[in-house]
This record gives sequence, structure tokens and C-alpha cells, in this order.
Amino acid sequence: MGIEAGDGGQIAHPTPLNGVRVLDLTNVLAGPFCCHQLAHMGAEVIKVEAPGRGDLARQLGADPELNAQGMGVSFLAQNAGKKSVTVNFKHPDGKALFLRLVETADVVVENFRPGVMDRLGLGYEALKQHKPDLIYCAISGFGQDGPWVDRPAYDQIVQGVSGVMSITGDGDSAPLRVGYPVADTVGGMTAAFAVAAALNARPRGAFIDCSMLESVLATMGWVVSNHMIAGVDPSAHGNENPTSAPSGAFQTGDGLINIAANKDEQWVLLTDFLGLKALRDRAEYATREDRKRNRMALRDDIEAALTDWSARDLARALNAVGVPAGAVMSVPEILTHPQVAGRGLMTRYADVPGVGRDIDVVNTGVKMNGAPLTVPTPPPQLGQHGAEVWGALGLSDHDIGALAKKGAI
Repeated sequence: MGIEAGDGGQIAHPTPLNGVRVLDLTNVLAGPFCCHQLAHMGAEVIKVEAPGRGDLARQLGADPELNAQGMGVSFLAQNAGKKSVTVNFKHPDGKALFLRLVETADVVVENFRPGVMDRLGLGYEALKQHKPDLIYCAISGFGQDGPWVDRPAYDQIVQGVSGVMSITGDGDSAPLRVGYPVADTVGGMTAAFAVAAALNARPRGAFIDCSMLESVLATMGWVVSNHMIAGVDPSAHGNENPTSAPSGAFQTGDGLINIAANKDEQWVLLTDFLGLKALRDRAEYATREDRKRNRMALRDDIEAALTDWSARDLARALNAVGVPAGAVMSVPEILTHPQVAGRGLMTRYADVPGVGRDIDVVNTGVKMNGAPLTVPTPPPQLGQHGAEVWGALGLSDHDIGALAKKGAI
């Protein structure tokens, strides 16, 4: 299904962030997803977690047994290749140890509510006294200022206030939540992009304020611009592409197919292939704008010619003649399809500690010089790398034990 971690026959992939140390103070998804990207780009990512409980995602996911073991599926999905240590920021010795760790780091990423790190005495202004060229990335729902700065934010809340839900679904089902945590992942990806850019600046040193709300709005370019520039109020169009017709989802004999005949040439090719040349002579379908205005009737006319086709067979046939098309597939179907399974999107980790079995983890969807970006180690158990990380700072086993006994780590 994917490549094997540590596979000796695997092409060594480039690590553009090799030598960069990132301290990942984040929880659940937006922050961990940001640092997931950075780890796969070659950064050394150290998760700094709360003693005894760690990242909340360790308790989340569809497997209750893994949740109970602190290795929930939600955690496993975003944390391969990272190291884990535990620090109690409220303990003076824990805080002091963390500051020593910051001095060795290039980047700190956190997704606490705005103001939390400052109240702990560990905000950007405090940390840059110890590391002047530090890149500090704060990910939050609504940014570090504004009237909503103190509001808690979860993915679905951001989906709702951003307008995403208002344009998802159709006239009967909207507003509708997007079927995966799009606000969290877009926020995390935006933060990772900003961190990578800041690492390239000379001299280094930056405070990055990443708002999930604004990150999502920035990806809604056509929707937002149609409103701001053309005065068109955004609305829910279901499976129809409002920019062209016929363009959307159509029912075949065994399921849905997406057809995107967005160009006039593709409209001609589609009607020729389906034996529907006569549609081109009808006034209501004469131009793209005509077809958009009459798109529902046009969909009915096209679907009448699709009843004897399977979605996958039709997709192959249409693509062969130059009409973009693709069957609507399930997640399990596409994960096992050779187009995905053969490109190294997944890495398999064998007999993962804390899990007790092999797991497959999604990488980043990027190849560099022909090689997928991978990390060699599975998601860590809570505090797994304490001896390694603290030992590198000069602490002895006795020192580490004493700090643990005091509750500092």
C-alpha cells in the first residue's frame, strides 16, 4: 500500500530542512499538521507535551483501545518522525529546562489560545531573549487580536463562521459541514508554509500569527472574489460547478461520475461521444452562459444517455476522447488504487511501540526529485525521547530522575 519505513532499496529523498530544530508545543490537529509537514521536509521536530497526558489527540480516534494507551489514531496520523518529551511549564524547573531547550531550537510552534504562553512567561518576547533569531509561530482560531481573540475555536466552528458551511451542500442540505477538518488542515498547512519561508529569511527571527479563519478565507479565492468584485452572493451549488456547464456530478448506471466539459471544445466532444449532437442546436444550450442558466435541464438530458454506463468505464472512455471525467470514489477505493498506492503516499511502520501492530501513515503528497518525502520513525510514545533530548543538554540520568520526581518533566 505504501513504502516501508527504513526500506534499504528506497531512494534517499532530499531533506530541505535538515539541521532545523522545531519545538512542537501543539495539540490535536492544526499545529501537529503544521509540524507534520516540517518533519517530512527534514526538520527535527520535538513534541513538548504535558506530563501524564500529552497531546489530546493521543486520546482521540476510532479505536478505543489505542485511545486508552495514549496512541489514538488521531495522534498517529500526524506525528510520525517526531520525538516526544514532557515538560510542566508551570513548574519553575520545568520552565527553566524548556528555556534551555529553546536555546537549541530554530522554531517554536504553539496553538494555545492567545495570551496563554505570555501568562506562563514563555511568549515570544520572553523566548527571544534566550534565542534572538527564534521563529515563533502561533496558530489560533482567529488570530492574536480582534474582537474574537478570546473565543475558543474548533474546526467546525471555523467552518461555520468562515462561510464554508454556507456554500457546502445544496439548496436542501446547506449549510453543511465539509466531511473532514478542512479548517484545521488548511490552518496547519498555511503555518508550515510561513515557517518554511521565515527560515529562508536573513537575518532570521519572526513572530508568525496564523489565523485558521483567515487561512480558510484565503483559500476561498473565487468565492470571495466573486462577491467582492462581481457582487455575486456566494451560495450552495451542491455537486454543480457554477463556473461552467455541463460541469458537475452525473448519475450513471452504477454511481456518480464527475464530468468537467468546461471548454466549448469539450462540450462538442462530450455530445459527439454520447450521441447527443442535437443538443448543440438547441437555443438554450447555444453558449456557455446559456448552458449555465439551463444547467439542470442539461444534466437531465445528459444523464438519460448514461444509464447503460458504469462510472469507471465512462470515465476512462471520456478521458480517452479529451473530456475530463472521474468516477466518484470512496476513500478506501482511492487508497488502494494504483494511482495512489504506487506513488509512496503512505509509509508502513512495523510493530509500532504502544500500538503493538503495523500501521500505515499518510505522508505529505509531495515528491522531490522523484522521491516521496518520508520519515523513518513512527509516532512516539509520550516522553519517549526524554533521556535522549535532556541528555544532549548535559543532564545525567540522576538529574532527569530528580526533575521527574519533582513533577517538572
